[in-house]
Amino acid sequence: MAKLIWSPRAIADLNAACEYIARDSRQYAYLFAERMVALIETMPRNPWLGAVAPEYRQERLRERHFQNYRIVYRLLGNDDIVEIAAVVHAARRMPSNL
Repeated sequence: MAKLIWSPRAIADLNAACEYIARDSRQYAYLFAERMVALIETMPRNPWLGAVAPEYRQERLRERHFQNYRIVYRLLGNDDIVEIAAVVHAARRMPSNL
C-alpha cells in the first residue's frame, strides 16, 4: 500500500472548507471533515481509481469526488506515495499551479 501525504495547500483547503461549513453548523463541519478524511485514507489502497483531472491532463495527477468537492492528488515515486495536492469546491476554478 502506498504512503499518504498532504501538501500544505491541501491542508489549508480542507481547513478553509470546514471553517466555511462551521459558520452554519460546527457539527456538520466536523462530520464533513471526518468523512472526507476517511475517503482520502482509502486512496493509497487503489491509487489509480480516481480519474485524470481533465484540467491538467497528466496521468499522475488524478481526482476523486466527495460531495461538492474535488480531491486532487498526485502519484509520486513508483506509485508508492499518494500526495493530496488540493481540495477544491466544484464551483471554483482549479488552481493552475499544481
